[in-house]
Amino acid sequence: MTHRERVAVAGSSGLIGSALSASLRARGTEVIRLVRRAPTSPDERAWDPAKGELDPSVLDRVDAVITLAGAGVGDRRWSPSYKQEILASRVDSTRTFAAAAAAAGVPRMVAGSAIGIYGDRGDEVLTEASAPGTGFLVEVVRAWEEAADPAREAGVAVAHARTGLVAARQGGAMEPILRLARLGLGGPLGSGRQWWPLLSLDDEVAALTWLVDHDVTGPVNLAPPQPVRQRDLARELGRQLHRPALLPAPAPAMRLAIGEFAGEVLASTRVLPHVLLDHGFEWQQPDLPSLVRWLLA
Repeated sequence: MTHRERVAVAGSSGLIGSALSASLRARGTEVIRLVRRAPTSPDERAWDPAKGELDPSVLDRVDAVITLAGAGVGDRRWSPSYKQEILASRVDSTRTFAAAAAAAGVPRMVAGSAIGIYGDRGDEVLTEASAPGTGFLVEVVRAWEEAADPAREAGVAVAHARTGLVAARQGGAMEPILRLARLGLGGPLGSGRQWWPLLSLDDEVAALTWLVDHDVTGPVNLAPPQPVRQRDLARELGRQLHRPALLPAPAPAMRLAIGEFAGEVLASTRVLPHVLLDHGFEWQQPDLPSLVRWLLA
């Protein structure tokens, strides 16, 4: 393990990126934040990933780079233009960062990725060795990971942080679910049998920090050691909130309400984080009851 002293972060203003930047600073790591505007603070540096512009000198003396940039997949309905934005925002930022890291001789890159590469696989147990699935997000994540090739080919140690669903107390995918659960309307989504790789924001940040410090390469599943079914999440939220959790949200109604993205919400991805488990990583909220307790604290 190498304690990285200076880390550059792309996507530092998002839910995960802001929490990660704060955590790195708290342990004494200097954080350089890349921004797509004129810098307004000493720790900011300008870049333009859409144009492929990042001066490699920005990464001088940087021990590791981490990119979490990308348009939110659940922020808007998936029109053809927004699907292109989802793809381009990830590929452009990763390719630009990778090329600059290669030119600057940065030793370590943690490249954002997603569990979405496995697709809807039912009850099949999936690990980092599993083949990709099929579907729009699968193709997005494959292109996203390939965009790190310039760094990999230059000898940079590249890890792909395949993030699952991140639960946060405010914001993120769980916010609307929590809101409904507090009203007693947090029942199963679709059948509720789908497996969700749900981990706390604390564990997501801890896992990303672990990846910054360790030279593990290739895909790494950022997911809980015990995957959960969505209906069990609904029940546990109801139990700890003392609210009913019985009313299901039918799949056709969800598709009508949120469009094509409903297919991802209803998808089943039974992921195990073999790489983290094999290296002794310790989760702070390793099971569903502890995750919900943390979420509601």
